[in-house]
Amino acid sequence: MERRAFLKKTGKWVLGTGMASRIYAVKSSTGSGGDSLDQKIGRMVMVGFHGLTVREGHPVVEDIRAGRIGGVVFFDYDVPAKSAVRNIESPEQVKKLLRQLQSFADIPLFTAVDYEGGRISRLRPEFGFPETLSHHELGSGAKIEPTRKQGEAMGRLLSDLGFNLNLAPVVDVNINPDNPVIGGLGRSFSADPAAVTRHAAAFIKGHREFGVLCALKHFPGHGSSKGDSHLGLTDVTATWRETELMPYRDLIREGLTDAVMTAHVFNARLDPDYPATLSRAVITGILREKLGFGGVVISDDMQMGAIVEKYGFEEAVERAVYAGVDILTFANNSVFDEEIASKAVLTIKTLIRKGRIAEKRIYESYQRIIRLKGRLK
Repeated sequence: MERRAFLKKTGKWVLGTGMASRIYAVKSSTGSGGDSLDQKIGRMVMVGFHGLTVREGHPVVEDIRAGRIGGVVFFDYDVPAKSAVRNIESPEQVKKLLRQLQSFADIPLFTAVDYEGGRISRLRPEFGFPETLSHHELGSGAKIEPTRKQGEAMGRLLSDLGFNLNLAPVVDVNINPDNPVIGGLGRSFSADPAAVTRHAAAFIKGHREFGVLCALKHFPGHGSSKGDSHLGLTDVTATWRETELMPYRDLIREGLTDAVMTAHVFNARLDPDYPATLSRAVITGILREKLGFGGVVISDDMQMGAIVEKYGFEEAVERAVYAGVDILTFANNSVFDEEIASKAVLTIKTLIRKGRIAEKRIYESYQRIIRLKGRLK
């Protein structure tokens, strides 16, 4: 297996066997480096895939080798096939699969999973993984220490398996406890933004003990919604509160924000035209400029109903990239499209050729992604 190292003093990826290696330089703000434009675009794509094991010729392996993806996301259940056979069967199988995937990559892939705790845990006890408490159960307690301990246990397990990115914690404020996709599933720590921040910070610090990155979600807040953005457009105009930004603001200030995942929620008070994932006013205007976040922004699944029912593929990709999203996630778990990575890369290239996306915008995302990958152990 190839050796990979990130030379932090020089800001370069050194890849290959020994020191006779390819070098990816993260240079100036122009974003120049060793990757081609196609590869830079590919780093911006994260996909879900079928398989408990992979080998040469598998579609996801072909995408990795061709530089069409920069990350993969694991699921425990295949929704399109209505099957429990997807990516997760046992700890030993998951560990082997993650090793296989990384062996085909020139620089490490982001290997992501939703491991929040409670009901939203792809690593479930029936597959041989430990029981976990939900955010709500942890946040209901008076002490922070249990959250820190669970964060450490999760980080240890994820690191041992080979995952490097947990799509958690959820920092949605529990404004509507009957919310079908947040409060109703026990995914929020608290209705108090300060408590959400404290528990999320403990959760993240636990993961950092083992070198596992975390993604805060779902920006700018899904906790007040009455609907599920998996199924269709979710309008929070009348229910969203500015206090939902507080956990993001405080965790960014504390240096505890590795990445942020967007929400497909529509809020006419923030953007009268687009949901958050596709909104430059929300992603660049609020998250980057107002809250000062300079790191990686990851979209929620671009195949969810809130996006596909209203926007064509090209428009959705264009708007997300223009908004400031760095990694486009195609979970392949609402519908399954084996060629989704190729379509995404080709679409972005076409948009660049048409002058609707600037190459500089791609370089910006590329630099953020490479900087974050430089922190992987």
